[in-house]
Amino acid sequence: MSTGVRAATLHAPGDLRVQTYPYPDSLAPGAVLLRMLASGICGTDKHTFRGETQQYAGTDSARSTPFPIIPGHENVGVVLETGAGGAPAFDGPPLRPGDRVVPAPNRPCGRCTSCARGFPYYLCRNLDNYGNSLTSSRPPHLYGGWAELMVLLPGTPVFRVPAELPTEVAVLTELFAVTHSLDVAARLPSPAGWSPGDTIAVVGVGPLGLVHVVKASLAGAGRVIAVDREPSRLDLAADLGATDCLLVGESDPARAARTLTAGAGADLVVDASGRPETLATAIELVRDGGTVVEVGAFVDLGDRPFNPAVLCGRSLTLVGVGGEDARAYDRTLRLLAANHDRIPLARVVTHRFPLEQAGDAMARALRSDGAMKVVIEPRNGSGR
Repeated sequence: MSTGVRAATLHAPGDLRVQTYPYPDSLAPGAVLLRMLASGICGTDKHTFRGETQQYAGTDSARSTPFPIIPGHENVGVVLETGAGGAPAFDGPPLRPGDRVVPAPNRPCGRCTSCARGFPYYLCRNLDNYGNSLTSSRPPHLYGGWAELMVLLPGTPVFRVPAELPTEVAVLTELFAVTHSLDVAARLPSPAGWSPGDTIAVVGVGPLGLVHVVKASLAGAGRVIAVDREPSRLDLAADLGATDCLLVGESDPARAARTLTAGAGADLVVDASGRPETLATAIELVRDGGTVVEVGAFVDLGDRPFNPAVLCGRSLTLVGVGGEDARAYDRTLRLLAANHDRIPLARVVTHRFPLEQAGDAMARALRSDGAMKVVIEPRNGSGR
């Protein structure tokens, strides 16, 4: 079988085109070929499209996007075939043709110091990132989800999707797995961290912030405060578990949060905006001795002055989370499967586009008015 495979390819910032690649007739041992069902547009994709291409700035893994790339790392697909010897799912049993799966967006090397110590795979210093660090100029080319087919390299963590979980919710798995940040914070010793009944605030309730609202509510937070500039986003946050919504510009979020918490501030604040200026807002919102979790800054956002005396004087804990943890996928899929009927998680996906309209999909995702998660469905889609 040697037909062409269509894929949306980003050749340079702003230059997104659908083109045809060769069908991958030969797979490496342990590789997996997927027929793509859905692929979300992530904040990182938007940064790259705008030309903000420096990722993991300040680390040994700092890199710029190796154009051309096929974007797409929030993926759901169906296994078509595997390379010689088969390929295991992350939980062990071999993958079979017809399995509906979510692949992790990263492949760790397994050899570096971080991998040897069992650290989360986003700390691997030789990490392959689908849709980001793997150029489509390299055969077999199909290293992103905005395509009819996608190739997973040997060693990529792959997870079966529960039968009862709709694809339109399963496409949120990678995004939702970033909420392991709340699990990390819950393990911090007092006075940092948080416990059930505490107050959690989320700054920026785009898709990443929204799933943190959902996770905080499901995990037992007594109060979940959503902070954003867009009323429509706050309306959806309220439907998904936020107890209080603060519209930036109408009120001072820090003052309002203290009013809601008897003057203390939130026990934990998640900064999910992807904008540099909101870290200061997050620090104003948190109580003394509390924790701020930064989850939204994956590209170089530029130098910003910050006074470290604030951390010391207020005994704050600042936690940076580099992404989702592969070890969180199984429990994330179970959580989504158990709750999608009673929580309208599918509403996070507001727009769907076919592959041919990838440029329109990106344009819609770049607008904040009414758009949350925009998804590309390579074989169908209404563009609504």
